[in-house]
Amino acid sequence: MNEPLLQQTRRHFFRDCGIGVGKIALASLLAESVSGPTSSLANRAPSPFAPKAPHFPARAKRVIYLFMAGAPSQLETFDYKPKLAELEGKPIPPSVIKGQRYAFIQPDAAVLGPRFKFARHGECGAELSEVMPHLAGVVDEIAIVKSVHTDLFNHSPAQLFVNTGSGVPGRPSMGSWLSYGLGSEADDLPSFVVLKSGGNLSGGAAMWSSGFLPSVHQGVGFRGQGDPILHVSNPKGYDGRAQRESLDLIRSLNQQQLSRVGDPEIATRISAYEMAFRMQTRAPELMDFSQESKETLDLYGVKAEDSGSFAKNCLLARRLAERGVRFIQVYHAGWDHHSNVEGGVRKQCGQTDQACAALIQDLRRRGMLDDTLIVWGGEFGRTPMVEASEALGRSMGRDHHPQAFTMWMAGGGIKPGISIGGTDELGFHVIENPVHVHDIQATILHCLGIDHERLTFRHRGLNFRLTGVEEHHPVQDILI
Repeated sequence: MNEPLLQQTRRHFFRDCGIGVGKIALASLLAESVSGPTSSLANRAPSPFAPKAPHFPARAKRVIYLFMAGAPSQLETFDYKPKLAELEGKPIPPSVIKGQRYAFIQPDAAVLGPRFKFARHGECGAELSEVMPHLAGVVDEIAIVKSVHTDLFNHSPAQLFVNTGSGVPGRPSMGSWLSYGLGSEADDLPSFVVLKSGGNLSGGAAMWSSGFLPSVHQGVGFRGQGDPILHVSNPKGYDGRAQRESLDLIRSLNQQQLSRVGDPEIATRISAYEMAFRMQTRAPELMDFSQESKETLDLYGVKAEDSGSFAKNCLLARRLAERGVRFIQVYHAGWDHHSNVEGGVRKQCGQTDQACAALIQDLRRRGMLDDTLIVWGGEFGRTPMVEASEALGRSMGRDHHPQAFTMWMAGGGIKPGISIGGTDELGFHVIENPVHVHDIQATILHCLGIDHERLTFRHRGLNFRLTGVEEHHPVQDILI
């Protein structure tokens, strides 16, 4: 097959279609429900989302990834360092810095003590900040990793690195890898759904891109209200029969082109239109929260006037998980606290803490937590030193810190009620059980029965994988 042609197809596809991936994913909802038997199953392209066997027995069937974009301060949430309070206002020792680079502050900036009180909770005795009272109530369900580190210290590349395994755009995201490797349990919803709240994301849409994988595996962004994707519903005066006839014509033209040039992206296009068609019947029911009890809505903190809040997205994530979606990415921006880290963390925890805990509780009582993996974390951590800049209007903040930060996991395949890893008395360097971002990615794949070294895709003569070429391993200490 013509290699240059294959390299151009995705770009040409989007140019020629004139529509985004979201609309394409929706376009596929068109066929079964309205037309039923009138749709020709014989002409249907094999589904790229058909379930595939894992490499070994899986503990989890699906992932809900709660990504806290902007980098939460581990020093105000999970990693309590009383030594910082003792040294507050004094320059950090030069021996600690060792020539490290920072985005906005000087290496000899003064120490900033923790802004909140900490206490131990649960039978496990995990130490949490006072601004996470709801998570404290379910701490025996989670595994806290305090020794995560990454390679990048600016937001956009670091967010890409956590989500795609690379700091530059163009690589497949984690959800795309899982969609490609495992398929989906849902026939009428995308295998990979993206939900957003809190503001703009530095990494942008590249964080849920399919990269060089078939574009059908790209994450599909859902809206917080109304149709989950624009134009999923038919306009007035356009009935199911007319829609079916249009799709059949488009299918015929696409199949002719597929047989002529052999472009795999055309098969992707066919499959996407069919998915969108089927989704038209599922979408209204999916977004109708009236069937949820008042107790459930109160548990998450969902209010009637909410539109795309983190609480609503967490509840929607549970509903998507129940319906077989493989990977649900819940992004919440707003954690970039170069100034007033105390006020910023308090605000963000106020928006997220209750819903995070509710998601765990809700999945547990529905019998879904044991086969649903929940992941929480950002792109890097925050410095023990204070950031202050009169010119930028900043004070009492913290700068970017890739050397050490905290993540937690819960659910399928994860030991509950444990904390692993440790940092030095200033929270600067990892000194116990270091965990690289690629190790976190390998752990997620492992929980779903995937060997991260075997999940590969050949592109431009190389076998690519999510976790890169260096040696990395699942975090065995938190695995069941």
